[in-house]
Amino acid sequence: MASNAAIVGYSDALVVLGTAGVVVPLVRRWGLSPVLAYLGAGAVVGPLGLGSLAGSVPGLSWVTITDAGNVAGIAELGIVFLLFLVGLELSLPRLMTMRRLVIGLGGSQVLITCALIAGAAVWAGRNLSEAIVLGASLSLSSTAIVLELLSNQERLTTSTGRASFSVLLAQDLAVIPLLLYLSILAARSGGSALATLVTALLQAAVAVTVIVVFGRVLLRPLFRLVATTRSAELFMAAVLFVIVAAGVIAEEAGLSMALGAFLAGLMLAETEYRKAIETTVEPFKGLLLGIFFFTVGMNIDFRELVREPLLLAGAVAALIAFKSLLLIGLGRVFRVSWPVAIETGLLLGPGGEFAFVSVGIAAGAGLIDPRLASFTLAVTSVTMALTPLLSAAARRIVARLNAGKPIDAELTIRPAAGQRHAIVVGYGRVGKVVCELLRRHGIAYVAADSDALTVTRDRRANHDVYYGDAADPNFLAGCGLASAAGVIITIHSVAVIDRVVAHVRAMRPDILIVSRARDAEHALHLYALGATDAVPETIEASLQLSEAALVGLGVATGLAIASIHEKRDDIRHTLQQAAQDAGRAEIHSVKAKKL
Repeated sequence: MASNAAIVGYSDALVVLGTAGVVVPLVRRWGLSPVLAYLGAGAVVGPLGLGSLAGSVPGLSWVTITDAGNVAGIAELGIVFLLFLVGLELSLPRLMTMRRLVIGLGGSQVLITCALIAGAAVWAGRNLSEAIVLGASLSLSSTAIVLELLSNQERLTTSTGRASFSVLLAQDLAVIPLLLYLSILAARSGGSALATLVTALLQAAVAVTVIVVFGRVLLRPLFRLVATTRSAELFMAAVLFVIVAAGVIAEEAGLSMALGAFLAGLMLAETEYRKAIETTVEPFKGLLLGIFFFTVGMNIDFRELVREPLLLAGAVAALIAFKSLLLIGLGRVFRVSWPVAIETGLLLGPGGEFAFVSVGIAAGAGLIDPRLASFTLAVTSVTMALTPLLSAAARRIVARLNAGKPIDAELTIRPAAGQRHAIVVGYGRVGKVVCELLRRHGIAYVAADSDALTVTRDRRANHDVYYGDAADPNFLAGCGLASAAGVIITIHSVAVIDRVVAHVRAMRPDILIVSRARDAEHALHLYALGATDAVPETIEASLQLSEAALVGLGVATGLAIASIHEKRDDIRHTLQQAAQDAGRAEIHSVKAKKL
């Protein structure tokens, strides 16, 4: 029989799952942010909200959380996965493409905001450690809320989207030294500060070295071995193993699991398994991050909102105004247009979710006064809740402005998977020929193959190909299907070809689909599924054979090629017409049955 403590733990888990399964879908229907829903739900039913009344109100314990420790382990996993995904999103090419905005605009914003807020805190009587934690924490913005807003508005690839992403990327990078700084401070045990610092830095260096060596030497062979089994369950287990193992190594060295997970994601970002890993993590990423935000909300103390409302309102207004004006000014310095600078400033003016992580770690280690920590989290939560309103206000302001200047050339650069590229499914002999011709004609592409061994060999030969299953809609989305110009299918498996064509056509009714087909019958089937063009192997082989025979028998090369092209067009037209006739016949048959 389960103990009372276990039952309480189960009830707390039910509250979290109920929020994810019931509250968030309702909030989505109202057009609100799921992140804000998780934060609000955590604040309302958490131990600082209704959970504090559970002892005096019978039955309330079943719909509230009375002890944050009951879900602390799951919450920590949420933080770990958040940092892992941040690392997985980063790549050296992306940083180099937007280096002026990431390092210049974003880096300047973080450093200046941290310095000025820390200086103000020291002037107000806080010690230097507290001041740095406050400055660094409040310099960050909400990656989850801002990117979700821009994504829902389909504006991630606009000038504002790219500028905001660049600053958020710099802020995500700034989280790593902040976590390292907190780990070093928390490791102090009363001895010499210098000795403690040196010891902590050595431990950090050893841990990072172990993780990097582990990643460089073992990650590719590990995923290659697992990928050869073609088991989604084993691939998921390998991903979880790498994340947790890197986190445990960092934790044992006195750092944080989140920092170790970030390094693991950073190393996997440059491998051929990146997109497959993103696809694997996607199903439960939202739930884990939701639990993270839920537990963040549990740290919001409503009493802070009413204890000193005027001071809180002033701090909220000051933080948003200061960060927004700073970003607008820096945007103009780095040649961002006025409309983009204004909208980016207002979007990133509020605080972010990492403040809850850093301030929480600092408070738990006794590095910051609990009352100050609670007030800081209250300010951060209110500013985050105001982000959608600030976004709407920014768009109204921008709509009234006439920039009158060309868009910054750097802001027009799209992410690698955001160009009008081709997606090549299969990187065998046929796929390599296709990609070579695409390169020769200056057409960008993303090549993918599900054979782990060949992908590994090709990557070592500097071929730009990714491992993954193109029959998975999530993987197709990760390859940039939403903005791709066409999909070229070169694989030989009939079943997989059919699934890929069906998924692509369902997700993008307007896209070009050129597919390899086994024979005329298979080509006819692919046309019925929605392929733009199907190339039957048997017919194409007969056409090439005929061309060689005609030339060998004395027919002029130009005439032979022209006749082969004409015959190819006739066959294509015949197959397409047959597919259309079959479709119409099926429609008439269905109508007749209904009558």
